[in-house]
Amino acid sequence: MTPTDPKADLRFYLQSARDALLWKLEGLSEYDVRRPATPTGTNLLGLVKHAATVELGYLGDVFGRPSGEPLPWLADGAEQNADMWVTADESRAYVVGLYRRAWAHADATIDALALDTVGRVPWWDEGKDEVTLHHAVTRVIADTHRHAGHADIVRELMDGAVGMSEGNAGVAPGNSAWWETYRGRLERAAREADGRVASDQVR
Repeated sequence: MTPTDPKADLRFYLQSARDALLWKLEGLSEYDVRRPATPTGTNLLGLVKHAATVELGYLGDVFGRPSGEPLPWLADGAEQNADMWVTADESRAYVVGLYRRAWAHADATIDALALDTVGRVPWWDEGKDEVTLHHAVTRVIADTHRHAGHADIVRELMDGAVGMSEGNAGVAPGNSAWWETYRGRLERAAREADGRVASDQVR
């Protein structure tokens, strides 16, 4: 097995999640990138805003490398959950630009510091607030991939578009008729299983 560079591995998986998250915005109107798609308000551009905030925090401030980016949604007295949605005055270009600047700042931190460098997370409990760069990067990767998954489902529910990246759908090939048949099989299997459980409970 060819040895790999741990930082290169981390950067690869982080960047793939970043790219996926931004790709989900392509081709959508201002309304569609902002509108709440779930009862808790999940929205595509808000996920990007949140991801930028997470990177600037965990891969910047935590290691004494503040970006200087103004983040009013984190200020004292800011509205709760303000990092998860985008106001009408915050343009798509601004949020995407912020995210790309967050990438550059985070990547510079990863390049500059050893993975065993210890930082302090000011929003964690005192005495439990130390974290290595390796841990912080892994945490950001997990968070970004989680939200890229949210974005994938939100986008599919909007217009049926799916995929991990351009040219890589990551799903079985099939036309709309195939998917309709497939979904029908799943529905029937679910109902059959539910019926069997109900029958077993009666016995």
